[in-house]
Amino acid sequence: MTNKALNPQDAAVRPAAAPPPSRGFDFAYWWDRVGILVVLVALVAMMVVIAPNFASVNNLLNIARSISINAILAAGMTFVILAAGIDLSVGSILAVAGVASVMTGLAGLPAPVAILVGILTGAAAGLINGMLIAYVSLAAFIVTLGTMTFLRGAAFTMTDGQPIVSNTLSFRDVGNGYMAGIPVPVVIMVIVYVVAWYVLERTRYGRHVYAVGGNAEAARLAGINVKRVLTSVYVISGACAGLAGVIFSARVVSAQPTAGTGYELDAIAAVVLGGTSLVGGRGRIYGTLIGSVILGVLSTGLILMNVQFFTQLLIKGLVIILAVIIDSLKQRTLRLPWSRAVAAQTPA
Repeated sequence: MTNKALNPQDAAVRPAAAPPPSRGFDFAYWWDRVGILVVLVALVAMMVVIAPNFASVNNLLNIARSISINAILAAGMTFVILAAGIDLSVGSILAVAGVASVMTGLAGLPAPVAILVGILTGAAAGLINGMLIAYVSLAAFIVTLGTMTFLRGAAFTMTDGQPIVSNTLSFRDVGNGYMAGIPVPVVIMVIVYVVAWYVLERTRYGRHVYAVGGNAEAARLAGINVKRVLTSVYVISGACAGLAGVIFSARVVSAQPTAGTGYELDAIAAVVLGGTSLVGGRGRIYGTLIGSVILGVLSTGLILMNVQFFTQLLIKGLVIILAVIIDSLKQRTLRLPWSRAVAAQTPA
């Protein structure tokens, strides 16, 4: 009898779980999981049909090599955008880091030291961005726009406005070598993405990045050092840009002050195409890799079809706009089910 008497109270304390409200077609869910892959498969199939020699082994290796630089930039950018930030300076960081690594190599220092100098140069630039954004509370867009211009000027100043060419560059194999028949830049790209995946998906720091991007104030109240996390994501972005700068300089065997111009837009487009939200807190690093592959396949296919350069710019611009539209649609579909659920649970 006692148990029967308590049953109504138990039901009041722990109501039976109601079936979730009908969500209909969840665009955000399906795009994150299969949509971007469908786009990639369709694009590759189209290029195989209409672009001459697209499916040749040499061309596929060249595509993979060309993708690697933007993909590494985009990997670092993913950390920043997940934390609800933006980094417009990665192209200029690439140029400065490349110049620093080449100058170090020409000074007679070993190749590992030259590579490390390039990466540390990028990380230092990212640290400046992060400190100004996190500790001085400046807008990320303005800070990175300013450092983009400043660092581009620094690259021109360091080289007197002229490329520094060295056919005996000690670390040239970083951009042109092979490991087991695979281009070294591709191997480095894979390593970067494996490490980034592990950090974001399997570590406490990765959870902190998502938390800060989702709601910085709630993350602070939960005990997360928001300023430190914000600073660190810009350091990671800068280090990735520095590594990309080393690979770029090794590939062209020179220090180019104009290197990386416009690369920040390609990196942002790859991140957003891959499913990472521009408002932060949502996304996956493997999506960024797929987004980078899409942009690389598109660019290479257009070149093989002899599409004029300015037409390529038009198409890339449309892709970036499309990426923003997709992100907007995802945000709407994420809000609507929540609104329906709240309405369903609100008493009349």
